[in-house]
Parts: sequence; C-alpha cells; structure tokens
Amino acid sequence: MKYQIRHLTRYCYQHPVANSYNLACLQPRQLPTQELCSFSLEVLPTASSVYARTDTFGNTQHFIHLQPPHQQLAVTAFSVVEVLPRQQSLALDLTQPWPQVAAFFRQQQGYSPEQLKALLCTGPSRMIPVPDETKALIQSIADPSLTVLQLAQQLTDLIFHQFEYDPEFSSVVTPVSEVLLHKKGVCQDFAQLAVSCLRALGIPSRYVSGYLETSPPEGQPRLIGADASHAWFAVYDPELGWVDFDPTNNLMPAERHITLAYGRDYADVVPLKGLLQGHGVHQLEVEVDVVPM
Repeated sequence: MKYQIRHLTRYCYQHPVANSYNLACLQPRQLPTQELCSFSLEVLPTASSVYARTDTFGNTQHFIHLQPPHQQLAVTAFSVVEVLPRQQSLALDLTQPWPQVAAFFRQQQGYSPEQLKALLCTGPSRMIPVPDETKALIQSIADPSLTVLQLAQQLTDLIFHQFEYDPEFSSVVTPVSEVLLHKKGVCQDFAQLAVSCLRALGIPSRYVSGYLETSPPEGQPRLIGADASHAWFAVYDPELGWVDFDPTNNLMPAERHITLAYGRDYADVVPLKGLLQGHGVHQLEVEVDVVPM
C-alpha cells in the first residue's frame, strides 16, 4: 500500500521571537518492509538554515534555524511511503524463550553492532522508568516457558483489555505510574508502559512512532487533518531482530502502520522541539493526513 502523508506543526507566539533552533524528526524510515519514495520539508517563514543528520538509532532528523524575529512557525513534512506486506505468520512459539533472551543481554560481551543498539533499550530511560508497579504487571504473565514474542503478544493483549483508551486523560509528559494507577491513556502511554514492563525483565524493547491509516465511518467523508501520529513498541529477538506490536489495537502492525522513527522513548523521537529567544505564551496546532494513493 502506498500513502501520501502530510504532517503540519504550527506554533503561534504571543510576542515575536527570534533565534529559533528546532529539531524535527519527521522523515519516515527506509526499511525492508517500507520504501520512502519521496520526502520534503517546508518551513514558514523561510529558515535561515536547514540540515539533516542521522541519530544513534538511524532516524533522519533535521535541524532548523530561524534567526529573524517571527510570530509564527509552521513546519510541514510531505512524504510518499510504500508499505510492503510484513510477515504476519511468524511462529511466535518457535522463537527463543524470554529468560534466554534476558540472560543473553546480561552477559555483557559478544554483541554484534545491532545487538549493542538493542542493549541501549534494556534499562530505564528518560521517559520510561521501571517502577515496581510495571515489574508486578509483567510478572503476572511472565511464564518462563513463553518465548519472547509470545510474552510480547500476551502483554499487548493485557494492555488492550485492561486499560481504557482516553484521549482526554494524558499528555506527552504523563508518567507511566499515572497510566498504571488510572488504567487509561493513549497510544504513547500504552507503548511506553509495554516497554517499561519488558525492560523490567531485561528484554530489549523500544518505542516506535509513526502513523496509522484511519478510515471514516461508512457513508461519511474523510476529514482533512483527522489522522494523528501513532505509537507502538517493538521487542528484540536475537534471531529475528525487532518485531512490532501495537497494544492500542491489539495486533501486530501491518500495511496500515507507517514507521516514522524509533528510540528508547518518546523523547528520542519528538516530531518537533526546540529553543528560542522570547517570552509569552504560545499555541500549538498539529494536523496529520494519511491518504492511500
């Protein structure tokens, strides 16, 4: 399936600001199951400079600098992405037992470059601590006979059935402990909760940001800007590599999931963040359109 994606982030400032330094993580990944056909970035007002870099996890990020005073910043990413069929018939019971995977990443030697990056995703990170509550949650289903992928699937199912999706409950900085306490949240919360649980066992797991194609109710027109960013998690198997799970929808991502970036947590893949010279409040507007071509 091929998609055309438009992701707009607009900041409106109460007073003019200057020397705005921004970091955008808006370019979809090039993957074996995903082809980035085209990408462009539009910055208004015109940026003083824009340049790209690749971070530790292979995500493409763009530095954007606006020097003159401005009262509004609009960054729009335009992408065309083709998502290829994933292997949805994985034999989850034939992969390695999760205690074996955890033991492998405790040995502290003999890692490949890819496994060293996975090692970065075995412990607490800036936005994903490993509190006692997540340890208790994962221990309730962590049968030692389960493979690492079976465990990830059971965790996905548990979050889907025991936690309520509530877009009014949380923000991008809501801690995992609050999600656990109230048993509600959104896709970002559920992805970070799953990552926290798996890391409690020493299993590499990472946060994945992206998009999910949504369809309007039957008989109703599709609304422009109705789509939103999505998030899920991936678990690492030493033989298969990274395998994705979506706890918000209780499924393994397929052709409707478009991968944008991944890292230890949301802080690694914020779509647009930065620093500026100025004062006063600001308003944020985000629009995302994912249109099948």
